[in-house]
Amino acid sequence: MAKSSTPDRPVSQNPKSLSGLLPFLKPYRFQIGLAFVFLVMAAASTLVFPIALRQLIDNGLQHPDPGAQAMALRGNFLMLFGVAVALGLFSAARFFIVSWLGERVTTDLRNAVYSHVLKQSPAFFETTPTGEVISRLVADTTLVQTVVGSSLSMGLRNAVMGAGALAMLVWAHPTVMLQLVLTVVLVVWPATLYGRRVRRLSRASQDRVADSSSIATEILNAMSVVQSYTAETREAKRFAAATEQGFHTAIRRTRARSVLVAFIIIANAAFLLWGLYQGTQAVLAGDLSAGQLGQAVLYVIIFAGAVAVLGETYGDLLRAAGATERLMELLGSTSPVQSPEHPLASVPPVSGSTLEFQDLKFHYPSRPSQMALEDFSVDIQAGQTVALVGPSGAGKTTLFALLLRYYDPQRGQILLDGIPVQHLSLHDLRQRIGIVPQEPVLFSTSALENIRYGNPAASDDDVRAAAVAAFADEFIVDLPEGYNTFLGERGVRLSGGQRQRIAIARAILKNPPLLLLDEATSALDANSERMVQAALESAMRGRTTLVIAHRLATVQQADKILVLEHGRLVEQGQHAELVKLGGVYAGLAALQFNA
Repeated sequence: MAKSSTPDRPVSQNPKSLSGLLPFLKPYRFQIGLAFVFLVMAAASTLVFPIALRQLIDNGLQHPDPGAQAMALRGNFLMLFGVAVALGLFSAARFFIVSWLGERVTTDLRNAVYSHVLKQSPAFFETTPTGEVISRLVADTTLVQTVVGSSLSMGLRNAVMGAGALAMLVWAHPTVMLQLVLTVVLVVWPATLYGRRVRRLSRASQDRVADSSSIATEILNAMSVVQSYTAETREAKRFAAATEQGFHTAIRRTRARSVLVAFIIIANAAFLLWGLYQGTQAVLAGDLSAGQLGQAVLYVIIFAGAVAVLGETYGDLLRAAGATERLMELLGSTSPVQSPEHPLASVPPVSGSTLEFQDLKFHYPSRPSQMALEDFSVDIQAGQTVALVGPSGAGKTTLFALLLRYYDPQRGQILLDGIPVQHLSLHDLRQRIGIVPQEPVLFSTSALENIRYGNPAASDDDVRAAAVAAFADEFIVDLPEGYNTFLGERGVRLSGGQRQRIAIARAILKNPPLLLLDEATSALDANSERMVQAALESAMRGRTTLVIAHRLATVQQADKILVLEHGRLVEQGQHAELVKLGGVYAGLAALQFNA
């Protein structure tokens, strides 16, 4: 079952988490500066509009000479139209640049998170569900895109317009300005305090989305098991329960934001109407002209509208802050397995590699009290074929994981060609190793590209040669489009044996000095197993090969057989020697061969 994301992770109480986006914004300083210029110009055009309206009312409508009045009206309307054109052009330019920034920064952020996740060790995925990672890559980055590409720009634009309107009121109407300062204190401050609750609920809502994504990812990757146990209804109910919980959390967040919006609108309307009332009284008393009143009202409307939009934008910033915090948590995670700062450079051997396991002791991070390997030491010569046998949980697969440096042992070390694996870069280490897992992994692409995954630089002829060596060519050429046939997600259009042979072809194409086979023929029928076994024997020639085997018949000819039990090496030798010894291996052999 998918592990739910933690609902009560500590979060900060303000949008400071958005500062994590700064490294992604810095490369685009020029575009940000240009957007800010257009933003200021658009705001300035808006602020000029009330002045033009005042001129229209006082000089155009109230001019005593009809001819001069007509000319004044024409000039005032042309000025208003010019302001509208400037506002439209500057706003369009700002919108394009800011939208471009939103798309660009979101793409960079998504790529950075995905690239970072790919470098995490398996220990990371023991505690972080894949669905949660996908949720962060999709839902959280979409929220960030909304802020960078829209909300942040709107917030800055309205902040500039609000400040400009306030400055104009200070210059023309100081009394009204004092009322607006009171508006800021009585509206913005309570809204900011209440916004903290909105942010907490926004973070919780994103966590609930991640929970449902985790469940969906897990179940969709195990559909055959779900359907074989007729668990479709049960799993649908489990997913519905998670989405229902997400719905209720989202409704709580929406309710909180609705209260915030209602408060801002009502409070702004109250102060606006109060200011308008005071203005009409001043006009009646002869202290203001009609144009001055219109100008003041427009500036008050601009200021009130700016405050209202800032309140709404603040809610978006709170949601994006929660999303950014989750993304920064992901980017801040550090894999315990890292390439050394100054890796040793060495040339891989032409033939097989030598291997030394020295006094290994290891437990998985999620199971600290259970030793997976203990006091394990063995030397393997170049070109040898070594079989690992023993009951499930004995530590066989763990050896492969340590050799590939998915984990590092708590004690001891592994030497590859005389060099500790921790001193090699992860890329160089893993390039020397080919692996054929028990459960082959195929990608949603063609048979040709699935095999070429072992060596992206390989030619089509090299790919076909590897397929022939793995006895995969015979069924690939019979596919509808041959090597260009799309194999479906996880290779669902192939049988288990066919998928295994493509995985073997991929390892052969990589041509590594060290080959790891984890029950590589377990999914094959008897006829295919004979063919693939012959192909593997050809591929193993001249290479060092480690074979995990449960069927002892496949490893009788191994140069050395290592018998593991409870993480310890209990026996080693060749088949005949171990049978004669009468120990653990002899017992396993008796069970299988007698059966």
